Formats: sequence, structure tokens, C-alpha cells
Amino acid sequence: MYLPPHDPHVDDPMRFKPLFRIHLMERKCATVECMYGHKGPHNGHIQIVKKDEFSTKCNQTDHHRMSGGRQEEFRTWLREEWGRTLEDIFHEHMQELILMKFIYTSQYDNCLTYRRIYLPPSSPEDLIQPGLFKGTYGSHGLEIVMLSFHGRKAKGTKITGDPNIPAGQQTVEIDLAHPLQLPDIENLRDFSELSRIVLEVQEQVRREEQEREQRQEGEEHSQQAASQPASPLGGGEGAEGEETAAGAEGTTQDKAPASQPFVLPMGVISRNEDYPRTCRICFYGTGLIAGHGFTSPERTPGVFVLFDDDRFGFIWLELKSFSLYSRIKVSFQNAQAPSREAFEEMLKNIQSLAT
Repeated sequence: MYLPPHDPHVDDPMRFKPLFRIHLMERKCATVECMYGHKGPHNGHIQIVKKDEFSTKCNQTDHHRMSGGRQEEFRTWLREEWGRTLEDIFHEHMQELILMKFIYTSQYDNCLTYRRIYLPPSSPEDLIQPGLFKGTYGSHGLEIVMLSFHGRKAKGTKITGDPNIPAGQQTVEIDLAHPLQLPDIENLRDFSELSRIVLEVQEQVRREEQEREQRQEGEEHSQQAASQPASPLGGGEGAEGEETAAGAEGTTQDKAPASQPFVLPMGVISRNEDYPRTCRICFYGTGLIAGHGFTSPERTPGVFVLFDDDRFGFIWLELKSFSLYSRIKVSFQNAQAPSREAFEEMLKNIQSLAT
């Protein structure tokens, strides 16, 4: 298991923790040992469920328990996972979230299911190299997000989740066709000014989507009236439109300065104050928020901030919160998707599991 560094140190390396091991014996036999807990290796079991999926089960869960009971287990987990004690955490809401996470994770310490995850495919047009990133999520601590590019959109998919937004959900979506021009550094400190800029773009995006839907409806009516399939010319226009938007986005990036000063507006909360003070380019985006148990999920406006090849940020406008993301530089072998279609299918599958 790869664990993120302790909150909020996103630039620190991932932490490695073995969960099970297999001893291959003669005559095609093998023994499985569970490595979970603090009493050393003990008897376990592995089952191949189907292609790209297997499960592990611990046969001696008493090895996971501690003499001090659940209270000692919680304090040990807190120290290992968060690098702090309960006394260090004064915020009552944060204590509640951490306790919920402990209860969720400890429920499944004896039986786990593993499914293959592909790393996102890359292309020369991508803003940066796609991949896995560590991100700050307020009181939830650090979580792992997969950044992937899909034409005019970029998506951040949660690989690890929390009591509000589970793993597999699309935490942020970046609209690469709508770059944002930030105000000068003094005006950027004013949250209302940034909010005004973002909400104007949100309204523009809404109008464009409405016009696109109306055009599609008009084309469908025309096709029905003509009683024939859409002409090749119609498909060509759509493809050309997308290329034009991508080209315009590329032009915007070319014209943008190599870097521009950046500072968080007053009132925006950040777990990590050590964020870069210059950025390359910003885009309009949306972030997914929800209540506990993924109740009443909704996409809210925000700002995607590209700092460099390995770091980006997202300002959650409604939450007045900032997430900083740093690339995971672990080299995972045999993790590339066999095709873009296979990667897209995997994204759909992990999202359906989450819902």
C-alpha cells in the first residue's frame, strides 16, 4: 500500500506499507501471509476473482487487535496515518472527520478487494504530463488524485476518498477552452474580484452549453424532416469546431507569460501555506462537493492554477478553500493502459463502484 505523506506536506515522498506476501513452494503450492497489524506476519488467503481483480482475506484478525482496545488502535492509526496525536487536533469538525475515516477503514482490515488501475495516456497537446498527484483536502488530509486529459477537458479523479467524496468520483474538472486572466497581484488579494471573474466565465459557459444544445436539437429536427442520417459535412463541422477550440486554447497558452505572480485571495483557507508564488496559466473549472456519505453532490465553480510541470492548485470558490497538488514520482511498472478506450472504460468502472 502506498500512503500519502503526512498532511499537509504534499511534496514529501509516498510511504510504503506491505499488506500481504506470498511464498511460492514446490509442486505449485503457495502460502499467503497477512502483514497487517503490529504482531508480525500471520495466516491469510488470496483469491483471483476475475481478470484484473483479486481479493485478500486475513484468517487471524486477532493479530490486528491491540491490548489497549479500539482506543489504542485509533491512537496508533492516527500517529501513523496523520503523524500527530488527538491532542494536536483542536478543531472539533476535523476530529469528527478523522474518527469517521478510522471507522470506515478499520471495518475492512481483514478482507480487501484489489482492482487494476491504469495510468492515464498522454499526448503532446497535454498541458502537463498526466498522472497521479497528492492533494490537500482541508480537514480530510492528503488524498490521491489522477489527472487525465480528454480533449477540451481535464479531469481529476479521486483514487483515495473521504467520508464526503468517495474514491472514483471526479473531484475537479478543468475547462481548457476557458483560460482565466487573473487580476494584478494587489487586486488578486480581493476575493470578491476573483469571484466576479469566475462567475462571469461560469455564465459564459452556461450560455455556450445552452446554444450547443439548441443547435443539436435543431440538427435532429432537420434530420428527422429529411428522413436521412446526418450529412458528412455536419460531422466535419463538429470536429473542426473542437480543433479550433483546442487551437485557440493553445494560442492562449503561447501568448501567456512564462510565469505571473500569484497569491491566494484574503479569506481563502489553505492547509499548506508553502504554495508557489508564481503560476503559468489558470483555467475555469468545477469542483465536486457533497455532505457526509456523498449526499447532495453538486459541481461548484473554481479556478485551476498551473504552477509548473509537477504542481497545480484548485481554488474552491464556494468553500473559500485551496487545494495544492504535487506529482507522485513513484515509477509504477506495467501500469500503462493498452489503449485510450481501455483507460476510459476503467474510469467509468471505478466511478460506478463509488456510486
